[in-house]
Amino acid sequence: MRTIPKSVIRTAVFPVAGRGTRFLPATKASPKEMLPVVDKPLIQYAVEEALQAGARRLVFITGAAKRAIEDHFDSDQELEHMLESQGKSDLLNQLRSVLPSYASCIYIRQPAPLGLGHAVLCAQPAVGAEPFFVHLADDLIRSDVACLAQMAEVYEAKRASVLGVQLVPRQDTEKYGIVAVEADKSPTSRVRSIIEKPKPSVAPSNLAVVGRYVLAPSIFEHLEKLGQGAGGEIQLTDGIAALMREEAVYAHRFTGKRYDCGSKLGYLQATVEYALAHPALGKEFRKYLQHLNLTTVSSKNDLSVKQRAAPAGSGGRRRMNGQSQNGSGSGKRANTRRKSGRPSQPA
Repeated sequence: MRTIPKSVIRTAVFPVAGRGTRFLPATKASPKEMLPVVDKPLIQYAVEEALQAGARRLVFITGAAKRAIEDHFDSDQELEHMLESQGKSDLLNQLRSVLPSYASCIYIRQPAPLGLGHAVLCAQPAVGAEPFFVHLADDLIRSDVACLAQMAEVYEAKRASVLGVQLVPRQDTEKYGIVAVEADKSPTSRVRSIIEKPKPSVAPSNLAVVGRYVLAPSIFEHLEKLGQGAGGEIQLTDGIAALMREEAVYAHRFTGKRYDCGSKLGYLQATVEYALAHPALGKEFRKYLQHLNLTTVSSKNDLSVKQRAAPAGSGGRRRMNGQSQNGSGSGKRANTRRKSGRPSQPA
């Protein structure tokens, strides 16, 4: 991936306080940003993109159960010494390259889940009066030139905030912030209006903002003035709409392929395609897929689901309230519990 050097944008903000409920139970104790795509977690792809765009200060807006992100970008001397003693230099170099020495990390706790706009506002003390990137790790974008680097070039040309956008199906507009622009066919155009998650019938277009922003520091004063918007949260979209009343904001149709890793299907698609492109795994993985009998696999999975869902037969045992229901013996146990004064277990 080609890097655009000497960016005027030094800070990248990563809002990572969400709980990732669509991936439960996998995200019960581990951040969704730590879900791996082949051999790197989503948050590492995000950081690498920001570094390739010129960022040097990395600001993570965190929440509960997010300590693993901080641990991932911290050094692990014990592990490094073990790899060195075992002569595993390749793994050691990979481990040390997770965070280059020139980059610094700042972690700020978002006190309550009040929305993306509030998360960005939490970053103000670390950002200061400079333009900055906002990167949502859920949106993984594969491109020859890092998406944020493309947007940094636009910022340097326009000296105004830039939104990364792409066309989405009309029926999906209520999943995104949607913009209307002055020049529909241009890769970069000034935004005329922006609205958060409009229904398809009222959406001004199907041009959606997809997790990449370059924002002027003046966005903070508008976020500070906002009340709660859609979903009872402080919406970044509303802050951008207010910013547009005072200065230009541009939409940039980035080049590259986006994977919606906030959804299980998008995450699986990214995993497969990144695995196919992996220098060490791609050849063997492609061979595996080519010889995979998808019809047979599908049939086995369907049968397994049916077996799990089938009710127990009349001759089988069923467990209710933690007790086996199979004749008089279970009834005696239940009666004994009631006499002892202990309540039966809830279902």
